[in-house]
Amino acid sequence: MGRIAGVTAAETRERLLQAAAEVFAERGYDGTRVADIAAAAGVSNGALYSHFGSKAELMVAALRRHGPELLADLFAADPDRSITELLLVVGRCLPRRREAAGYLIVEALVAARRDEEVAAPMRGYVGERTDWLAGLVQVAQSAGELDSGLSPEALAHFCLLLAMGSALVTPDLHEVSDADWSALLGRLVSALAPPPRSHE
Repeated sequence: MGRIAGVTAAETRERLLQAAAEVFAERGYDGTRVADIAAAAGVSNGALYSHFGSKAELMVAALRRHGPELLADLFAADPDRSITELLLVVGRCLPRRREAAGYLIVEALVAARRDEEVAAPMRGYVGERTDWLAGLVQVAQSAGELDSGLSPEALAHFCLLLAMGSALVTPDLHEVSDADWSALLGRLVSALAPPPRSHE
């Protein structure tokens, strides 16, 4: 079970990332062996190590591949939609998220608390996500959607806390109605809008 005939290196890497997301989400970081991921991807351990140097590196790579998809996909599908509307659409999905990437972030954060080998690349991953979100905030500020007096980094951090927290507080633990959640998000976004100009 080495390299699969007719499968490119890029396809093998993608198989490994998909298998890693699913196996880590199901078994947790500590409960997953590299051999489990290789078997799920249909490749040998050696093939896995030719793409990733360690289990920790593979976990963060899987998170990079599968974690940012929702917002990035929405942005790509409708680049003319306002940033605040994109954030609202994603925000409305948070209480319902059940995909593997949601569980994967929980496993990665827990593992990072215990293992510096995971913590180091996780700091890089969280930094990348913060920078990307802060960039979107700056675009929204330039367009007059968000108050330019707000710190883009602080608002990006707030969005990350919401997104990562949603992976922990799942609907089976606590649920809120879609209407109430949407109303709250609407009020929050309104509060972040630029203050009205005074008429002199």
